[in-house]
Amino acid sequence: MTRLSPRALSLVVATFALLVMAPTVGDTGACGRTATELDRDRYANARKLQDCERCRECGLDTARCLRACDKTQLPEIALPATCRPLYHDGEVCLRALAAASCDTYATYVDDESAATPTECDFCQVPPAAPAGTLGDGAAP
Repeated sequence: MTRLSPRALSLVVATFALLVMAPTVGDTGACGRTATELDRDRYANARKLQDCERCRECGLDTARCLRACDKTQLPEIALPATCRPLYHDGEVCLRALAAASCDTYATYVDDESAATPTECDFCQVPPAAPAGTLGDGAAP
């Protein structure tokens, strides 16, 4: 077995360090695309259409399905103003919805407690801290 000289070993380590520090795929928009913010109206309309199509395909008749298929109703998707999802986030969400089984999709349009696919949970709101803890303005 050949041993590396200290100089060669330090060159290998330095090269490896440069490769590890490079941005990962997706950090810069990936695939040569610039990261762009999600168009909220286009996304909401696409999601409404997706909900209608999947509800019909799966034979679901929840109130949310009926509203999604009603052309006079506005989309129900509303993102908080502080939320800044990327266009790619919307694409991933819509693909996940399209790939979901009918049983899973039924949970997304349930009238009582609709689930949200993790791919569509762009703007998670951190849980509120209990009263008297640091961060809520109360003294410790």
